[in-house]
Amino acid sequence: MTPEQIKDWHAHIYFDPASRDAAWALRERIEKTFDINMGRFHEKPVGPHPRFSYQVHFRNDQLAALLSWLAVNRDDLTVFVHPNTGEALEDHRDRAIWLGQQVPLVLDALKG
Repeated sequence: MTPEQIKDWHAHIYFDPASRDAAWALRERIEKTFDINMGRFHEKPVGPHPRFSYQVHFRNDQLAALLSWLAVNRDDLTVFVHPNTGEALEDHRDRAIWLGQQVPLVLDALKG
């Protein structure tokens, strides 16, 4: 695997009912700060994500800026970041970056 095989990236912002408003506020700040594609705001676990979440879909050239920004602006929210190489299981399991608490993913959702 080489970095050139990374098509783009996803960041998943995790939250729960108590941190919902903080997650929404962070989402609005991301949208104002970056030219970026935002996914749906899921108030239930979806796919491999064991908590409520929303997705931030971004380009390779945005990785450094967005990751740095999230590191200092995420407050107490957990952020799960992974590349998209076409190998979903490996991207989520082996190539992930965590900001905040690392939580077990539901990896069976990514298998065959």
